[in-house]
Amino acid sequence: MEIAKPYLLFLGDVHDQLAAKTAQGIVDWRRDWCVGQLRLEGCKADTGLPDKTIAEAAKAGAKTLVVGVVNAGGVLAPHWIDSIVAAIEAGMDVATGLHTRLGDTPKIAAAAKKHGAKLFDVRHPTQTFPTGKGNLRSGKRLLMVGTDCSVGKKYTALAMEKGMRDRGFDADFRATGQTGIFISGRGVAVDAVVADFIAGAAEWLTPDADPMHWDVVEGQGSLFHPSFAGVTLGLLHGAQPDAFIVCHEPTRRTMRGVDTPIPSIGEVIDLTIALGKLTNPAITCVGLSVNTEHLGEDAAFSVLDRLSREYELPATDPVRFGVEPLVDAVAELYGEPEPKPKARSTARRAR
Repeated sequence: MEIAKPYLLFLGDVHDQLAAKTAQGIVDWRRDWCVGQLRLEGCKADTGLPDKTIAEAAKAGAKTLVVGVVNAGGVLAPHWIDSIVAAIEAGMDVATGLHTRLGDTPKIAAAAKKHGAKLFDVRHPTQTFPTGKGNLRSGKRLLMVGTDCSVGKKYTALAMEKGMRDRGFDADFRATGQTGIFISGRGVAVDAVVADFIAGAAEWLTPDADPMHWDVVEGQGSLFHPSFAGVTLGLLHGAQPDAFIVCHEPTRRTMRGVDTPIPSIGEVIDLTIALGKLTNPAITCVGLSVNTEHLGEDAAFSVLDRLSREYELPATDPVRFGVEPLVDAVAELYGEPEPKPKARSTARRAR
């Protein structure tokens, strides 16, 4: 799947910033791939990119309109169709992470055929997967788990990949959702995989590797979320993590989209270990990633200090304060990366 860049990010008329998290994630990690954002009347989200019409974006060189929104059920709103068709008519391809396939909308399919545009349904894997086998694999895996949806699992994984690489670890981010795929260029949207094959898809994504290689796996949903726990469990079993980080947003009281109370971090740790032992008996929690976006700095430090003392684990906000404490924890438990041998010089010594 080769999605042409640069992107025009379509935000539609979403009602809050979290609903545009796909677009925001692309901007945060691949801003240089974007020429602007397209918002409809009533849109309450803003990625900080310049607002552009389709004509302005085409003139600026946009190659693909990326539908950068998420919603319950991953549906394509009917009143977005005209904007998508207009982008196709302006010479752009279209990519989306929604469950609704672009080609299933006759008006979009007809426009794409007429203008030779490519339609990318990133959430729908083009590959088939076997059922999970649960066999222990070589290499190491670090999984992000959450007390809820949209608490920072993807950002934590991306920050950990960078932090671990900077420290000398052999580490790769493994995308399990549409935004991560847009950012990394590879992955599988596990929530679009038939339930029987979720664990198998996660095994495919994190195969046998060098003993010191780390797959840093983006988490999905929450084991406690009544809507998405099935996806979370399949990913946990298939990813077979040696270690996991709990991601948490401390100001929430109920889980996103439902009235279910937020579980405690301790409950998440205990259940993740209990269920994760099925495929990796050595699974352990190495730290806490706390999204302090809605807290002042003093309050953020207070929450991090309290949680760290309560659970005897390092706690940080990766976006605000960095991931060094979490990388330290990985290094302490599993060893520092081996220094790479220096390349031998082939130059002759001067006589």
